[in-house]
Amino acid sequence: MTANGWFQIFFFFALVLVCAKPMGVYMARVFERERTWADSIFRPIERLLYRLTGIDEKHEMAWTEYAVVMLIFSVVSMLVTYAIERLQNVLPLNPQHLAAVAPDLALNTAASFTTNTNWQSYVPETTMSYLTQMLTLAYHNFFSAAVGMALAVALIRGIARRESKTLGNFWVDATRASLWILLPGCLIYALLLVSQGVVQNFRPYDQAKLVQSQAVTVTGTDGKVSTQVMTSQSIAQGPVASQEAIKMLGTNGGGFFNTNSAHPFENPTPLSNLMQMFSIFLIPAGLTVALGRMTRSPRHGWAVFAAMAALFFVGVFVAYYAEAQANPLLHSVDQHVSATQAGGNMEGKEVRFGIANSALFATVTTDASCGAVNGMHDSFMPLGGLVPMVNIMLGEVIFGGVGAGLYGMLIFVVLAVFIAGLMVGRTPEYLGKKIESYDVKMAMLYVLIFPLSILGLSAVALMMPQLGLSSLTNSGPHGLSEILYAYTSATGNNGSAFAGLNANTHWYNLSLAAAMLIGRFLMIVPMLAIAGNLAKKKLVPPSPGTFPVHTPLFTVLLVGVVLIVGALTFFPVLSLGPILEHLMMHAGKSF
Repeated sequence: MTANGWFQIFFFFALVLVCAKPMGVYMARVFERERTWADSIFRPIERLLYRLTGIDEKHEMAWTEYAVVMLIFSVVSMLVTYAIERLQNVLPLNPQHLAAVAPDLALNTAASFTTNTNWQSYVPETTMSYLTQMLTLAYHNFFSAAVGMALAVALIRGIARRESKTLGNFWVDATRASLWILLPGCLIYALLLVSQGVVQNFRPYDQAKLVQSQAVTVTGTDGKVSTQVMTSQSIAQGPVASQEAIKMLGTNGGGFFNTNSAHPFENPTPLSNLMQMFSIFLIPAGLTVALGRMTRSPRHGWAVFAAMAALFFVGVFVAYYAEAQANPLLHSVDQHVSATQAGGNMEGKEVRFGIANSALFATVTTDASCGAVNGMHDSFMPLGGLVPMVNIMLGEVIFGGVGAGLYGMLIFVVLAVFIAGLMVGRTPEYLGKKIESYDVKMAMLYVLIFPLSILGLSAVALMMPQLGLSSLTNSGPHGLSEILYAYTSATGNNGSAFAGLNANTHWYNLSLAAAMLIGRFLMIVPMLAIAGNLAKKKLVPPSPGTFPVHTPLFTVLLVGVVLIVGALTFFPVLSLGPILEHLMMHAGKSF
């Protein structure tokens, strides 16, 4: 680890901290329908959309209606995405004449982008046409993010309102999230990315003649292996910057190219790398401020922010420390920091980013439900790979995805307040609302669905050699980590991967699609049930036994609850994967 590396990490977080308040205040004004600078531009468009679609913007929804409308919207958009993928070979904007996407892969991709997961079991530049990338995948990048923000705002309203049966209007919340927040942010952001060299065009792929011919091994559709001589290389390009902007700002993560943000056309410079990491955290950090403003308890919003920040710094320290260490199995290689080399573990990392920015990016993208990568997590040291896995296993509540991170953390807040109430022998209270058995049951249902999907599907894959194990390129604890990471990433709606697993098979396409849908929609329902129940309650005045939710003690308790729930649930399987691999590596053994 170097002083320069830590300076870059602290500079990044300082940038997030400075921008969190103005972003949060702006979002609170947008969702509370107070006047903003953007009203003169977007309010006429909003009215026109409601008029064309027959939406009554003054209609308020109960939590059940809010949930049903959100589910219907998601299912319909998922089916449309599936249809376009299957028909892309006969649709326009396909200069490479790419074939229709296979049924199981199309279903996996439709579920992936609908749920804000953006898991990619395919090579984008050789699978998806320009039309598919722009009309379906980029569309979902906007609206899956908008849905997450709408759900977080619905929960905040449930906390803030008293004796109310409604949580707002899903259509209005999603529309305002898209028009007032995501769209203007992406327009500016895309231009900044283009200024750094990110590609934005509609040209067919260029063919570059190789200076020296290369012999490559090719496996045909019939399974036969042959050797071919390459004399030229295809240079993929397309409308990258526009998709890159919403990919990061909406914490989506799906890359235009197979190597994602490690590709120089997606992330060419250290400045573009900083912008991408900053944009991942911007909205989730701002939502903690919006929480404080909308509940009239700003200090509570900052207490939640502090809990997220503490968990973030623990993760980035471990990841940076692990990647900066020499690999004890490589005895003959000089791995010390010098003027000519970065030192530590540079496998799977881009030289233009180095170890510090690779470790930081891996931490940020898995703290949030983004999944974009500028290095290969499969090539990280065992403890370095453990950090992104644990970040997702904690529920991606360390800032988290746009909206999803906040409502996930608020579930832990309910549990923390409940535990605090048990400690002092009083009925738990949260911002003037009594936390009762129904709220705790729904919170526990939310918490238990997550590991049930991850551990259950991972166990099934491990017990079926022909389906689950045949896709592995590594054995032993690292192979276990690859399978575990895949289902963790899918259920957590993250989308990053340990790339040593070939997930483009019937089993993985279908089982991972199921994990994505479970992780998104089955967990949303109990969360909205809590919101609806809290909204109906009366406010009670604070008493001597009320546990304050704006103090450092609350932040410590909240961090403890998040870590204990994650540790108790996943430590046994982690001890067989990355932890065992770390111990074996230092014992001089490897698989």
